[in-house]
Amino acid sequence: MSQTVDRALTILPLLAEGPANLEQVATRLGVHKSTALRLLRTLHEHGMVYRQQDQRYRLGARLFALAQEAVENLDVREIAHPHLVALNERCGHTVHLAVYEENEVLYIDKVESRYPVRMYSRIGKPVAITVAAVAKLLLADLPEPERRTLAERLTYPAYTPRSTPNAAAFLKELATVRDQGWATDFGGHEESINCVGAPIRGADGRVVAACSVSAPNVVVSADELLSLLPLVRRTAEEISREYSGGAPVSLDASAATPSSEPSHQTPEKRAEETSS
Repeated sequence: MSQTVDRALTILPLLAEGPANLEQVATRLGVHKSTALRLLRTLHEHGMVYRQQDQRYRLGARLFALAQEAVENLDVREIAHPHLVALNERCGHTVHLAVYEENEVLYIDKVESRYPVRMYSRIGKPVAITVAAVAKLLLADLPEPERRTLAERLTYPAYTPRSTPNAAAFLKELATVRDQGWATDFGGHEESINCVGAPIRGADGRVVAACSVSAPNVVVSADELLSLLPLVRRTAEEISREYSGGAPVSLDASAATPSSEPSHQTPEKRAEETSS
């Protein structure tokens, strides 16, 4: 570890003991005040420390926000994992769990397909934010002004002819996803890969994560994959219930096949329209 990083990290536990002035920080680090000030300014710029009116420094709100995000994401992954495994066992396809962090949508869990043809994706990797089903679910839940600002800031790579072409189309699709409560990616990132996903919500009803089932069309058609939507949504609801503090649902109790659900002809049609 570099000396600069080591010194910067040493400041944080010092300030956890209470606010400290520049001289106290420099003394604890064993450095000149100018060095301590440079480190404090950098941490301040990133929101890790805050300078009070009395010129003492304390831990910044950004540090607490990061800690809270880390705890929440760890919790949702831990709660979701057995449900993701159960979903994978029932359908056989790749299952993902994703969250929205720092203007990126990241995979935080994955259960591999049982089929030889598999997806190239990995935990910690950002998704194609303008086309991925999980990204649509997470971004659709943002407040409208934030949604619009983000959409206008993004670039729209033409991965395939089905990729989202621009901000206007993306905002329209997010509005549809927000209304219907599920999302698809039918060849938007890779022409041969299809995906259906559903949101995972916290106690306040806000979307905290999204889960999805993906498969190449050489294994299953888009229509066949869409028939799994009731099962994907039920899995997301079970995770949401546990994440929000509700009683866990027996995995066996949710083992009914999608064919036991009401007809989903209308959602299928809408999915085709939003993916075109």
